Amino acid sequence: MKILVTGGAGFIGSHVVDAYIAAGHDVAVLDNLTTGREENVNPTARLFRVDVRELAQVQAAVASFSPEVVNHHAAQSEVPKSVADPGYDAQVNVVGSLNVLRACLDNSVRKVIFSSTGGALYGEPDVVPADEDHPIRPLSPYGTGKFAFEQYLATFQRTFGMRYTTLRYANIYGARQDFAAEEGRVVAIFASRMIEGKPVTIDGDGSQSRDMLHVGDVATANLAALDRGDDGTYHVSTGVPVTVNDLFRKLAILTEYKLEPRFGPSRKGDVYRIALDNARAHAELGWEPRIQLEEGLRLTVDYFREQIARLRA
Repeated sequence: MKILVTGGAGFIGSHVVDAYIAAGHDVAVLDNLTTGREENVNPTARLFRVDVRELAQVQAAVASFSPEVVNHHAAQSEVPKSVADPGYDAQVNVVGSLNVLRACLDNSVRKVIFSSTGGALYGEPDVVPADEDHPIRPLSPYGTGKFAFEQYLATFQRTFGMRYTTLRYANIYGARQDFAAEEGRVVAIFASRMIEGKPVTIDGDGSQSRDMLHVGDVATANLAALDRGDDGTYHVSTGVPVTVNDLFRKLAILTEYKLEPRFGPSRKGDVYRIALDNARAHAELGWEPRIQLEEGLRLTVDYFREQIARLRA
């Protein structure tokens, strides 16, 4: 089928594009390349260099490619940035997403697959792992904006019959993640700094925990959502909390890193402990994670070693 992936030059979106192409689909990418990279785009995919905030350009791209499914990954994805500038976050993640949705409706797109967030929706969860019916109480504008668009998708389904599947992601790591970023992306930052023998700073005391999922497992979830999960919301996760201190230790072993971590202040908008129950995705999408944490971290360290060696060459 024909699939348009917004944000398909980014970390997660580019892996989704690769999985769709490997499965034999005809894929195009819509990305403004602000954070995405053109070298991430599969060479067989058509690229529309478009900002989702520009409705006319989005409409033209969707009309030109005429996809059956739109997979919406384009986003402002930084929690701290959303706290510092909630207006910009809303312009991209709410208004930009609505532009994509309007273009889908106007061009008879059959279904929208939306990459939402699990870790930023529930605040400090009452139970760990939390399921999809846990009360929504985000601690950041980023989480609020993602949930707002989830509600728009449900509204468009009720009003116009537009099918959708919402995938609420855990904390995703793996190849192509931006290891130069200063915010978030804990595995990428730790791994790259350890490989180079640089100091590593842990935000807070390191006892905070996250649900860490390899990007390869995200790609298979997006494949499953093509034909399943209509009008449903699913956690794409492991269900297992891992502390930041544990991640530091595992990565230090893989990189033979000998320095002790530094500790800095906690970040505003971050939850302390989170993991997401994935039973619904297993039952209804036929999906479950396959890449164990140790294997995923090893693959990620190998990737960053290659990237750093290339930069030094």
